[in-house]
Amino acid sequence: MNRITTGLRRVLAALLVCLAGACHATHPVERNVDVCVYGATSAGVIAAIAAAREGLTVVLLDNDGFVGGLTTSGLGATDVGNKDAIGGLSRSFYRRLRAHYERPEAWTWQRRQDFRSRGLEPDSDAAWTFEPKQAQATFAAMLSEAAILPVYGRLDRTPLGVVKDGDRIVSLRTEDGAVVKARLFVDCTYEGDLLAAAGCAFAVGREANAQYGETLNGVQTAQATKHQFTARVDPYVVPGQAASGLLPGVAATPPGPDGSADAGVQAYCYRLCTTDVAANRLPWTRPDGYDARDYELLLRHFEAGSTLAPWHPVGMPNGKTDTNNNGAFSTDWIGANHAWPLASYAEREQLAAAHRRYQQGLLWTLANDPRVPPKVRAEFQRYGLCKDEFVATNGWPPLLYVREGRRLVGQEVVTEQHCMGKVVADDPVGMGAYAMDSHNVHRYVAADGSVRNEGDVQVRVPAPYGIPFGALVPRRGEASNLLVPVCCSSSHIAYGSIRMEPVFMVLAESAVLAGALALRRGIPVQDVPYAELRQALVARGQVLQWPVR
Repeated sequence: MNRITTGLRRVLAALLVCLAGACHATHPVERNVDVCVYGATSAGVIAAIAAAREGLTVVLLDNDGFVGGLTTSGLGATDVGNKDAIGGLSRSFYRRLRAHYERPEAWTWQRRQDFRSRGLEPDSDAAWTFEPKQAQATFAAMLSEAAILPVYGRLDRTPLGVVKDGDRIVSLRTEDGAVVKARLFVDCTYEGDLLAAAGCAFAVGREANAQYGETLNGVQTAQATKHQFTARVDPYVVPGQAASGLLPGVAATPPGPDGSADAGVQAYCYRLCTTDVAANRLPWTRPDGYDARDYELLLRHFEAGSTLAPWHPVGMPNGKTDTNNNGAFSTDWIGANHAWPLASYAEREQLAAAHRRYQQGLLWTLANDPRVPPKVRAEFQRYGLCKDEFVATNGWPPLLYVREGRRLVGQEVVTEQHCMGKVVADDPVGMGAYAMDSHNVHRYVAADGSVRNEGDVQVRVPAPYGIPFGALVPRRGEASNLLVPVCCSSSHIAYGSIRMEPVFMVLAESAVLAGALALRRGIPVQDVPYAELRQALVARGQVLQWPVR
């Protein structure tokens, strides 16, 4: 009996992991539900569960083929700012992870007492640092409890993709011809594809400081002192000879004046799950199409005196890391992603493949090129991808880290003033607490003929601040039954603070609770009475004020 029980548990566990990764329900040609959640990101998962808890029928459309977004695709060292600002289902997710790591059997490659990294502090009720596969299993369990099985489907982005009756969305159509009719739609994608197809106003890139009276928006050269070249590096193929052409990744023209608007998007990368546990380590591989010229700037920077390892690994349980960018030339591929937000699916697939090839080539170079300082080379030789993570993609995370796509221009726009506490939302539905953080956007030739990065901004906020309900709501007359918790209405620099996975989850739950009120009253989402919404949010454990009382 014990063997049978153990076997059943293993089968169930495998099914749950499958659910969180790549398994989906087969959908009929047409489905009619109360709520359609488009995008199975972490926010999408929470939105679907919140809808089910409200007694609403729901379909969760997965446009990426991998459930959980960046939370399950390598971003296991959670960026959040002040963790006490996170409540509701979002905090429940992190509490479940904490319960998992309190069990001795959770520790396979490392002893619990040997884990010294952040994210499992003794005085916390939650785990903010975790393995991707455990995030997958946790989301899968939560979805299973809510009887939700994601359906794979990408929005048909032709004019046939969204049908409206006046300002009300009636249905959406997927590429394979399936139709979902719903009374409420929630766009939980990182790109904002549904809000755009529904005819809502949006922004891409950086607004000028003058547009919203900000100081940190638009082009930023003076601010860009971090993740910057620390020595003079020549940008030309033949050093000192401009006629030889620029090395890959260097823009032919400099950015505009500081504070001016442009269409640039902060750099993307893959968040890597790596390990130095030999028994669980996969070696770096040289990708097909490798071109050493792509890394010449890095090697010249080393030769000019830099000794910085261009990555930032944060320890996770079981001898693993969540590894992000670090330094002037790193896993962030500056300038290569500007087309992503508006690109077609085919173009995005090409861009994702190019980013993967770039990053794989970078890692192989760091571990093998003799021009890399021996200490740095030895560090990269010690690490590799994890055999027991992302098994279907040979240890490589499935999703590119899309740090920003479109941003709704909604009923209210969150700006630098909200983040700094100079403007206080009177209708908060969640809280932001992370620094205003923009990664570099351009790499260019400075006036002295050296290469420089532009766009990095890192400015702390003084305290957690409220994110207004109006930032989740399209402008009146555009879409009366659509809510946007991920690509919410904010300036570029404010979004740099908001764009944290726990915050996305908080806003998703709040959006669905607002939508449920709208459905019960038969009113547009723009007309949801905030006093009643606030009561519902507080009842669900959302944090709406600071300090918490």
